[in-house]
Amino acid sequence: MPKQLFRHFNKYVALTEDDFQKMFRYFELRTVKKKEILVEVGSICRDNHFVLDGCLHMFFTNDKGVERTVQFAIENWWMTDNLAYHNQTVTDFSIQAVENTRLLTITHGKQELLLKEFPQLEKYFRIIYQISYGSALVKMKYLTDLSKEKIYFQFTEQFPQFAQRVPQYLIASFLGLTPEYVSEIRAKKRS
Repeated sequence: MPKQLFRHFNKYVALTEDDFQKMFRYFELRTVKKKEILVEVGSICRDNHFVLDGCLHMFFTNDKGVERTVQFAIENWWMTDNLAYHNQTVTDFSIQAVENTRLLTITHGKQELLLKEFPQLEKYFRIIYQISYGSALVKMKYLTDLSKEKIYFQFTEQFPQFAQRVPQYLIASFLGLTPEYVSEIRAKKRS
């Protein structure tokens, strides 16, 4: 049983080991290989994923056939299409492993049962969603306020763990840049 999720819960709410033992039965431990698609666009969004180790990205393909990454998840981060998960509807996004990844997955139905049995987790998930929403607002601010070059350097300085682990083409996709432009500004900085 991964203690990682137990420690993450306890950053925001107080849980006992016994409670966590009971909670853990709601989760499924999964492993996905690098580049494996975990969720396909057009499918019902049934699961929420907690990353134990590895990295995921959520993306869509625009009308020009270009993939656009909207979110990453590394260790101790959750990933799902929150709106489709909440409504149990079709997702407009795909989720793919950037690296070999181990996760804990919980279905929507099991999460509802978990929250009934352990209502203190309502606070935990509220905090997690607030943090996620706040991060999305910061990203929107950067995308509308900063130059393309500043967006890239702001991201890589603020999140060095991504700059070192995630391929540049995915970072470019996340920031609304082309891989060629990212190569250009990286070369300019080195010289």
